[in-house]
Amino acid sequence: MNRREFYVVIERDEDGLYVGEVPQLRACHSQGRTIDELMNNMREVIALCLEDEEDEVDSLPADLLTTDNYYALHQYLL
Repeated sequence: MNRREFYVVIERDEDGLYVGEVPQLRACHSQGRTIDELMNNMREVIALCLEDEEDEVDSLPADLLTTDNYYALHQYLL
């Protein structure tokens, strides 16, 4: 099985929930009350996104880290 690397951009919303998105995959996002809950949810949603978009993985946008409104960037190997 080939390992693939994904980055999860994590923000905190106005209700205090952590919201994660994988910019490399279209419509690949989830949320959780804690970082651990979010990352468990992200693992599931990444698998679902890969089923839907098998070969349509885009590269990480170059301007991703120039914004001041993200909470964290988490590298995830699947």
